[in-house]
Amino acid sequence: MHAAVVRRTMLCDDLPAAVDARRAEAEAIAELYLSAYRGNERAALVAAIADALAELAAADQRTEAVRRQVSRGYVRGRRGRAGR
Repeated sequence: MHAAVVRRTMLCDDLPAAVDARRAEAEAIAELYLSAYRGNERAALVAAIADALAELAAADQRTEAVRRQVSRGYVRGRRGRAGR
């Protein structure tokens, strides 16, 4: 399976500024988790992943709520025009 995946190793010099900034932010966050879990790499990783999944679920809920609002607004707008 690993033989099928071909990746080019990117050096920091290859990264666009935005990607480089995200990487720096990710490294800072990783250090904070590692510090919070007193150097326990596995616990820090699991906590970071759990937090990321919770944030992803919350973002999905917000997106779905906005989607429902837009859908209701669209339907209401069409009903108002049809009744005219």
